[in-house]
Amino acid sequence: MKKIDNYKWMIEKEKGMRVPGIIYASDKLMEAVKNDNSVQQVRNVAYLPGIQKYSLAMPDIHWGYGFPIGGVAAMDIEEGVISPGGVGYDINCGVRVIRTNLPYKDVKGKLEDLANKLYSMVPCGVGSTSNVKTTTSQLKRVLKEGASWAIKNGFGWEEDLENTEENGCMEGADPEILSERALQRGKPQLGTLGSGNHFVEIQRVSEIYNRKAARAMGLEEDLVTVMIHTGSRGLGHQVCSDWVKNLRTASNKYKIQLPDKELISAPIQSPEGKGYISAMKSAANFAWTNRQIILSRVREVFSMVFGSSSESLGMNLIYDVAHNIAKFETHIVDGKEKKLCVHRKGATRAFPPGHPKIPPKYAEFGQPVLIPGDMGTASYILLGCEKAMEETFGSTCHGAGRRLSRRKAIEITGGRNITNELSKKGIYIRAKSIKTIREEAPDAYKDINEVVDVVDKAGISRKVAKFVPLAVIKG
Repeated sequence: MKKIDNYKWMIEKEKGMRVPGIIYASDKLMEAVKNDNSVQQVRNVAYLPGIQKYSLAMPDIHWGYGFPIGGVAAMDIEEGVISPGGVGYDINCGVRVIRTNLPYKDVKGKLEDLANKLYSMVPCGVGSTSNVKTTTSQLKRVLKEGASWAIKNGFGWEEDLENTEENGCMEGADPEILSERALQRGKPQLGTLGSGNHFVEIQRVSEIYNRKAARAMGLEEDLVTVMIHTGSRGLGHQVCSDWVKNLRTASNKYKIQLPDKELISAPIQSPEGKGYISAMKSAANFAWTNRQIILSRVREVFSMVFGSSSESLGMNLIYDVAHNIAKFETHIVDGKEKKLCVHRKGATRAFPPGHPKIPPKYAEFGQPVLIPGDMGTASYILLGCEKAMEETFGSTCHGAGRRLSRRKAIEITGGRNITNELSKKGIYIRAKSIKTIREEAPDAYKDINEVVDVVDKAGISRKVAKFVPLAVIKG
């Protein structure tokens, strides 16, 4: 690898690679990256037909299925391929942040009550099921309509859609192409959190870096916010599993040379490629609906605890972003506009000021970029920048990024009480399983402050505000 500048490294083009690789990282983060197979995965992605400019990775990069987590790849829509490994198993795993009018002093004494009620109202854990039951035909409407289905059924406010990426719905979803198993897994899971790194977190704004942009988002120091991180649950996982199997023969059929069988792909314009894209869009719409219903539950809990309506508490959605998805977007390649299919796997869209795809109230500033940390440190809101459009197809990091595998995290936390450690920091936690808490211990993640500093100093997104956790609900 060749160091280009303080925050960027190049993997030079080798035999079989169609483009070079670029990794955004500091010296310290790059040392951690070298300890797993993710650098090789950046190389492998560069072999895919139709890839444009670079195979990219963000500073939260770590090993994943096929693509590294933190990977970005843009494909020519005529000559390129779509790869389920470039989206991931949790299709449209993403983040949304709600602001409130409440200062920390008004919430401090009620944190335990809020957390316990949220834990009760938002089912979490492996296989958790919801009281929002749907028939097969209702579920198919969810998969077509996305978050607007939730609004029509009383889960939220019309303005929530404007502040959701894609307005909470990707057109072209085809529920009929999903397997019966995917539908059955999805039916009981709307409004559920799941397990692993998914969470609902009550937070406090600890620092503001861009006051004008923060005001547009309704943020100021010491106000309380809520962050929701989850995706498409069992339905999305099943869609990915189904299409990894469905596309196994496509690589041979279309003579796609793969350095890694996990990069199973199909031409974007092939029947197989179009089938996966329609199924992926269905799962993405499920995920937006899922987060919308959870948002509605969060508002209910705060109203219950504070005896005021969520409107009077100012519980507006700041924004919602996806970070496991493939999108059709227009970008500049070799000085010309070109329509591309951009895979973002563990990466966040970061469109610049004035981009038509972001809400009018943020047009002056750029798209809000939501970056969750681990449950013991901090999270951030940033803004998309023009440099991201020039260098990363409008993309940036999506979180801290794992430093240790879940197994290793369990190993190193043996004999420790992570709940007590967090409590000493003033963080209250409710979780379905002690195992989850140990897997998600802060030690398992990279330093979120350093990850965010890299994308900020590299100029692909700019810091607006920092949040610290007060109470965490996990599976």
